[in-house]
Amino acid sequence: MPRSAAPLPLLAALSLAGAAAAGPDEPAAAAVHTVVIENLQFNPAQLAVHRGERIVWVNKDLFPHTVTADGRAFDSGSIAANASWRYVAGKSGSFTYTCTFHPTMKGRITVQ
Repeated sequence: MPRSAAPLPLLAALSLAGAAAAGPDEPAAAAVHTVVIENLQFNPAQLAVHRGERIVWVNKDLFPHTVTADGRAFDSGSIAANASWRYVAGKSGSFTYTCTFHPTMKGRITVQ
């Protein structure tokens, strides 16, 4: 004799129990923001993030660049062509940065 399907109320209860296991109290994954380096520009040039979020600079130019904050709050060192550098925003404030190889390239991160 074939097994009968579980009654719909039981299935609904099991589904809700599974959803509760994920729980609303679990921390959300931190956001990741991308800044593209291309044509001697940071794009976007201004970015607002929250503490704990990650920023990734991706160099799409044919030559190296840096991401160097005024006062050296952060410094990527040389980022080769087709490479990237990651930074986790740990301190609140507004941080302007430049490429030390190309000082006309400027950007700003605001960390809330």
